[in-house]
Amino acid sequence: MWLYDLIMLLYAALIRLVSLKNKKAQLWCEGRRAIFERMRDKIDPTARIVWIHAASLGEFEQGRPLIEEIRRSHPEYKILLTFFSPSGYEVRKDYAGADYIFYLPIDTRRNVRRLLDITHPEVVIFVKYEFWLNLLTELRRRSIRTFVVSSIFRRNSVFFRFYGGLWREALETFEVLFVQNEESKELLAELGFDNATIAGDTRFDRVAEIARAAKKIDLVERFRGDKRLFIAGSTWGPDEELLIPLMNDNPSLKFLIAPHEMDEGRIEHLIKSCRGGAVRYTQAHAESDLEGAQLLILDTVGILSSAYGYATWGYIGGGFGVGIHNTLEAATFGLPIAFGPNYTKFKEACDLKHIGAAASVTSYEELAAWFAPLRDNEQQLTETSRAARDYTRRHQGATKLITQTIFSH
Repeated sequence: MWLYDLIMLLYAALIRLVSLKNKKAQLWCEGRRAIFERMRDKIDPTARIVWIHAASLGEFEQGRPLIEEIRRSHPEYKILLTFFSPSGYEVRKDYAGADYIFYLPIDTRRNVRRLLDITHPEVVIFVKYEFWLNLLTELRRRSIRTFVVSSIFRRNSVFFRFYGGLWREALETFEVLFVQNEESKELLAELGFDNATIAGDTRFDRVAEIARAAKKIDLVERFRGDKRLFIAGSTWGPDEELLIPLMNDNPSLKFLIAPHEMDEGRIEHLIKSCRGGAVRYTQAHAESDLEGAQLLILDTVGILSSAYGYATWGYIGGGFGVGIHNTLEAATFGLPIAFGPNYTKFKEACDLKHIGAAASVTSYEELAAWFAPLRDNEQQLTETSRAARDYTRRHQGATKLITQTIFSH
């Protein structure tokens, strides 16, 4: 493991070097400065702790139903939440559902021992993935109950490579592996693990709660008026290049675009490209700001998931990059959705496409061909919407299954 430790130290050194010019790397480093002292100051040494680790914001959203269910049904525990990435920690560092929130220290043997000595967890839950070898080894050595939830295993992952022995050994740490699908369970069985349980994805429970507690967004409601709304969430440049002609070819409809990152250049490009007029959410202070605008740019965070409730159709960004963003937040409101070609690693996107509730597009022509019948044929729109909504409802329940299994001992 000395080589692994060396790799971890070199990785941390590289991040520190990059932090001189990169804001995200700078946050990564600053958040870990004096972390053990801060943990020691804040964490009650007598508390019974459940520790939940999420790599980033998406994994947090998967783990959130679990955190809130544990908080509700097992108030005797304090909840420790850790993140690896700034995109999770910086957004959720004030999340009221956890008692202690920190970055995860870099995975060296010395750090892991200090971490567990201070946090002394009774139960550790990893959300979806992040298999840190030193951490899992020490959890196993100390016989701390450890679980992974909402995970997916694929044959091309490290566990099935000839050099994956250490990672296969790390899986022995988990008391139960809660997986999303039958394929993952079968792959784990090939490795000799018979402790996998198909629980599904906790995000279905999360989006159901979001739909039940959706915020009223007065500005979006006034912007939509008596017209129908097309909403595009978490978009990147290539997505927006498809959406611009869709807007201009459908002047009678309203559009809302929520860029994944608030890039001023891209926002200005959207404003200039929309022939029907555009306004930014943060600058729409009066009714006159909305009059005559076909496009509303959601240049703020925290309301996209509720905004989907005002729409008739949706588009999910990211599919021309590393992968699409959250499709379930739109599908739970019954929106037919489209997305780019990089979606195959996301089970729910594949499922939605299979049942006809979603489509993958690679060009504007494909986007327009998907959209036209859903715009013009009310029966097809109704059936597609029902398929999306029913799919999200059928897959709820993972949270209760997981918490009952973990805390029944």
